[in-house]
Amino acid sequence: MSTAARRRGRRHSSLARFVALVAFGFIGLPLVGLITQVAWGRLWHDLTATEALDALRLSFECSIAAAALACALGLPLAWVLARVEFPGRSAVRAFTLLPMVLPPVVGGVGLLYAFGRTGFAGELLHSWFGLQLTFSTPGVILAETFVAMPFLVITVEAAIRGLDQDLEEAAATLGASRATVLRRVTLPAAAPAVAAGIALAWARALGEFGATITFAGNIRGRTRTIPLAVYLLLESNPQVAIALSLVLVAVSVTVLTALRGRWLAR
Repeated sequence: MSTAARRRGRRHSSLARFVALVAFGFIGLPLVGLITQVAWGRLWHDLTATEALDALRLSFECSIAAAALACALGLPLAWVLARVEFPGRSAVRAFTLLPMVLPPVVGGVGLLYAFGRTGFAGELLHSWFGLQLTFSTPGVILAETFVAMPFLVITVEAAIRGLDQDLEEAAATLGASRATVLRRVTLPAAAPAVAAGIALAWARALGEFGATITFAGNIRGRTRTIPLAVYLLLESNPQVAIALSLVLVAVSVTVLTALRGRWLAR
């Protein structure tokens, strides 16, 4: 390599590093700004305030339930998308992943007109079972599941597609049924991806705002999760809002750090 080419390479490398530094700063500075506003001396007091405790309790209960529901519904869907050929599979996958890019408030509007009191599904649920999802804790779980399940599906589907099918075929040759192959071979092999998908779905459910406030409302102790409490408390009690924001940042960083080496870096 000539001297001029090496100089150009060094210039390009320096430029790339500078742009990367700017990009990292763009992402990192808002987090630094948040951390600098935390009243560390009274952090525990802020997190144990009644409003904060209500939001924390409701958020963790609903996000765990949403992650479990996303797992129950998303695992079969991920397997079908990965293993079953059928007309329109690409369209089904696109609609399944749509909540990942759809504005959450639009998803909330859709939920409202599907599962609301006068929605085509919500009206049946109310008339048959007396169940009203809007402005209720089950409504929060439904909204969080809607936005979180695609993260599990896309993670598990990719893992199942990448599995060596020779083991599945060998098990089937030995007489194992499709259900047995799924339970004894496929799912154990995809277990790290399943765990990663559940963790991502849980973290996304914990931070859900738009669909929740549109579909379930903002009722303290019933539908006011951490993001909704942060939004409301920024005006009336900003230190509690900042403390709750710090909880969400800590959870997100912990999940991403835990998954990086085991799954996300692959």
